[in-house]
Amino acid sequence: MAVLELMQGDITRLKVDAIVNAANSKLLGGGGVDGAIHQAAGPELLAECRRIAESRKDHPAGACPTGKAVITGPGRLPCKKVIHTVGPVWYGGAQGEPGLLADCYRNSLLLAQERGLESIAFPNISTGVYGYPKAAAAEIAVKTVNASLAETPGIKQVIFVCYDQENYEIYKHFADFG
Repeated sequence: MAVLELMQGDITRLKVDAIVNAANSKLLGGGGVDGAIHQAAGPELLAECRRIAESRKDHPAGACPTGKAVITGPGRLPCKKVIHTVGPVWYGGAQGEPGLLADCYRNSLLLAQERGLESIAFPNISTGVYGYPKAAAAEIAVKTVNASLAETPGIKQVIFVCYDQENYEIYKHFADFG
């Protein structure tokens, strides 16, 4: 069974198999975690994301639809891979946001498992400019990861990385971390 960990810090500095990027559907960088990952990874990551976006340019939901995940190399990051997932924008919860957010975590874990990756680090998906309530998002993240581990036995370590103290304190209420 995987070890769940919680830390406060910078996800771009982790030496894990995969870090998850809270991307936008165009995969071309943005603000928050997405911007920090792209900045730290350098132009190689953006070039790979552009290739994915170009190959899916006719898709109505963009290069990566909400709740789905794609994988790239790390550029200059110390991890082995970057998994990009698009979280939902919060519209009050009645437009499928909880299920879409859960899909981000589940699909990222499934993609990591498929690629033989054993350790994965997640940021606080959708809680920045997308406006998802932080406590609700943390609860979905922890519950979904716990439920998905049965489907992903190759995953040995999951780290929830909180950039700020507020999210860190919220996450501590939803699980016992190793």
